[in-house]
Amino acid sequence: MHYSHRFTVKAPLALVADFHRRSNSMGAITPPPIRARIHSAPETLQEGDRMDFTLWLGPVPVRWVAQIEQVTLHGFVDRQLEGPFATWVHRHTFVAIDEETTAVIDEVDATFHPNWLWKLVGLSMWLGLPILFAYRGWKTRRILEGEMKALART
Repeated sequence: MHYSHRFTVKAPLALVADFHRRSNSMGAITPPPIRARIHSAPETLQEGDRMDFTLWLGPVPVRWVAQIEQVTLHGFVDRQLEGPFATWVHRHTFVAIDEETTAVIDEVDATFHPNWLWKLVGLSMWLGLPILFAYRGWKTRRILEGEMKALART
């Protein structure tokens, strides 16, 4: 299965890349009613790092371990090592449109877990991706464009 989402943010490429590599950004851009609890991750994600977290889908905890790969200024990949899918590869790509605008492209390739319970959890998560990524785009713009406005005032 493949899913893709794209949005633009009025912020320079370096700021967008830095924001997405901060492990605490995940919680900041996760929509309610989902809650993200990070168990262990470095403050700034780099090549080979692992992120261990739980996504609470309402009352249901979904434990996830992801490995960070292919880190550059223009993006990175998080690959599920443990979690609700048989495979999950999320590619984050950042493209400078101009000096003050960046496109953020999220691409997810996944396969369902063979276990029926995990398949059900994965299906519900997969069907929610359009809402999840729409919220993430809105929240990322709100945070980063707010930072840019604050910098302009100083």
